[in-house]
This record gives sequence, C-alpha cells and structure tokens, in this order.
Amino acid sequence: MLIDSHCHLNYKGLVEDQQAVIERARAAGVTAMLNISTREREWADIIATAERHPDVWASVGIHPHEADDHGDLQLERLIAAASHPKVVAIGETGLDYYYEHSDRSRQQESFRLHIAAARETGLPLIVHTRDAEEDSAAILRDEMGKGPFTGVIHCFTASAAFAAIALELGFFISISGIVTFKNAHDLQNTASTLPLDRLLVETDAPFLAPVPHRGKTGEPGFVADTAKFLAQLRGEGIGDLHAATSANFYRLFSKAKP
Repeated sequence: MLIDSHCHLNYKGLVEDQQAVIERARAAGVTAMLNISTREREWADIIATAERHPDVWASVGIHPHEADDHGDLQLERLIAAASHPKVVAIGETGLDYYYEHSDRSRQQESFRLHIAAARETGLPLIVHTRDAEEDSAAILRDEMGKGPFTGVIHCFTASAAFAAIALELGFFISISGIVTFKNAHDLQNTASTLPLDRLLVETDAPFLAPVPHRGKTGEPGFVADTAKFLAQLRGEGIGDLHAATSANFYRLFSKAKP
C-alpha cells in the first residue's frame, strides 16, 4: 500500500488526461489519492472525481491565496459540503506570506473558519504554511485551546522547531518531493527524525515532481519515488514506510476506507 495524501487531480496538467494519470498511479502501487480543493467553485468537480473512483477521496476548502476572493465564505456552506461521503478533510487552508496573494488578516480569518469547520465536523485539517510559521503556530495553539481538532501540515518545508510544535499539537506531517531536491538539506534533516507514526507522503501534483522527474508535470504515481528516497534517508525498509504512512493516512482521515 502507498497513498498520495495530497494531489490536485483537477488541475491543469492532470485533468486533461485524468483517467490515465490515475491508472499510472495505480500501476506504481498507489492504492489511494486525496484530491484537494483550493476554491469553492472547484468543490463539485473535486467531489465528482472522487465519486467516479473508489480509490480517490476529496477535501473541501479555500487556499490562503484565494482568501480575498472568498470573503463571503460561510461556515455552514463548508460544513454542508464536508458532509458528502467522499469528503474526508477540510482544506487546504492556512497562511502564505511568501506570495501574499491575499491580505494577511483575511488569510487568518479564513484559517480560523476552516479550523471551526474541522472542529465541528470532526474531519482533519489540511494546513498550508509558507513563511508564516509564527502566526500559523499561534493560531493553531489558540484554536486548539477552544476545542480539539486534528490535521496535517502538508508539503512540509518549515523549520524543525515548527515540526516540534505541530507534533506537540497532535498533527501529522506530510513530506513531498521537495525532500528529494539536492539543496533541501534542512528538510532532509528534519524528515529523517520525524516519528514514523506521524508521517505521510504526498506529491502535491501537478507541482513539485521529485527526483528523477524534476521539470516534469507531477503525478500521484511519483509518490513512490518520494517514499523510496525517504525510506533510504531514514534508514527504513521501503515496505515498512509504505505500510506505516498508509496506516497513518487511514488513522488521520478516518472517514476514508481502504
């Protein structure tokens, strides 16, 4: 078993040949994929893709880049969309201060709204954070004090200190193909020490294709290359890492069924 815990099957580069992309992933040993939404207008298509494929699941949420364009997002709409049987997560949400495509305060408001939805539905939160560690940690800690929720820091590239905070709060950490890049020394050091029972792997396809596919359009099947690199980095058997990350996926995204 091997699971791509974060991909965008409805994004340009994959959606044009979606069926073949999914079949290639299966051929690479991928037994499940979590198809992530970033805008409200995508939700129906994201869910429809999951409905067509028993091994594809869906999330509903608004990416921090899109926060300015979703100022009217209501908690009730998010919760209602999350009730679909193939929706297993809330997000992706969070903070991105690198590009700042949306106002920081609007990003923070959206982040808190998604946390409220995760708390209300019991579904895990998919968190994106870039150049926003301090505020991300502060919001997660503050909101955790209002009531528990679970989640994952996706496509982890933050510091070891932020990883420790996320683990302390009960979060999982997902490693993408970035870990295979030759200049990703800090990430490799952090990834090598993460507890196996909190680890997930992902592609973020069509982005961030791992070595040896750099420069190509990312696909869910490439998660096998990331997992292979990660197992070698951590000194673990590839089968052990496959089994652990798959078990972790179903433990976190408990609404999904193998």
